[in-house]
Order: sequence, then structure tokens, then C-alpha cells
Amino acid sequence: MDAVLSILSQYRLIPILVMHRVEDVYPVGEALLEGGLPVAEITFRSEVAAAAIAEWVQHFPDMLVGAGTVLTVQQAEAAHRAGAQFIVSPGFSAAVAEYCRRAAVRYFPGVATATEIQMALEKNLDIVKFFPSEASGGIKTIRALSNPFPQVRFIPTGGITADNVADYLALSQVLACGGSWMVRESLIQEGRFDLIRERVQQAVEAAKAVDQ
Repeated sequence: MDAVLSILSQYRLIPILVMHRVEDVYPVGEALLEGGLPVAEITFRSEVAAAAIAEWVQHFPDMLVGAGTVLTVQQAEAAHRAGAQFIVSPGFSAAVAEYCRRAAVRYFPGVATATEIQMALEKNLDIVKFFPSEASGGIKTIRALSNPFPQVRFIPTGGITADNVADYLALSQVLACGGSWMVRESLIQEGRFDLIRERVQQAVEAAKAVDQ
């Protein structure tokens, strides 16, 4: 098992961040660490995403940091150059999958259907982002898809909250859950790093309780 999967298997949570200011990297990273979660996914939903990833890697070299909402090979290249250790897309991209294979970086494509899972498997990708999870049937759909695809593990994202994350993590088919409820974009912009720390800590405790 590589380092990415080892950490995700241990913590089972991926906080999804939208960073608009590189200077927010340090206080957000500190809040995550103080909350007990050395993992972050910085999305390419802002112009500073690559710069924020590079800053994150410099300040927090022992944390696992990935890039999310990666739609193109160009974005994947930028994320990888910045130091991202894994790449996530909302859907499946054969081009991004091929780039990540050549670059030897973990790629978690987004899927919502059996067809998309088969496309991922054809690229030897058996860990996928299930998105949008709640809108696509949530736990019931994951269980249904696991019948024909028992080898696949899911990272549900989209509609995951403090109220349902434990239910998702209780599924053997779920590797980890991704979500923004711990690190809302508005909380970062308002400087509410104390509240981010509290939400992260609560999520970490919930994940630990499931695994006990």
C-alpha cells in the first residue's frame, strides 16, 4: 500500500478546500493539524489553487495534500508540479488518467454509474470518487454498485455532512469520505479557523468511533 492509501485508510476523511488567498494556507493547515487531520484536497475552483498547493507542501511537508476538481491534463500537470500527491476529478477523464499513470500520481476519477466505473477499471483504477453522492442515491447506490464491482472502493463526496458521514464510513466499500462541511469556503474567508478546527476534530472523532 502506498503512502496516499495508507493515510486515507487511517484517517478516512478528505477535507475539500477552496482557497482564494495563498496566505490562508498556514492558518487552515494549522487548524486541520490541531483538529487531528493531516489531509487536504485543494480544488482547482480558484486561480490560486496551484500556488496554494505549493505553499502547502512547503509549510506542511508531512501532510497529505491533493488537488481536486481537476478537469484537464493542464491542471493535472500544474497540480503535480506544485506537489500534489493525488488528483481528483468530478467525472472520469481518460486523458487525465493517462497523464497520472505516466506521472505515477494517484488519480481518483469521479463516477456515478456502472458505465463510468467500467471506464475507470479499464484504466486500472479501482478506487473512485462517488459524486455527487447524496444526489446519486448515496449509500443505497454504493451498495448496489458494489454487487457487480466488489473490487471497487469508493470515496463518496457531495452531500456528505457531520450528520451522515459515520453512516458512509460504516460501509466496507468506502475508503474515505470527502467533503467541504469541515472547511467551508465562507469559514476560510471569514478567518474562522477556530470553528474549522472544531469541525475537523468532531469529524475525526466520528471516524474513529466507526472504526473501533
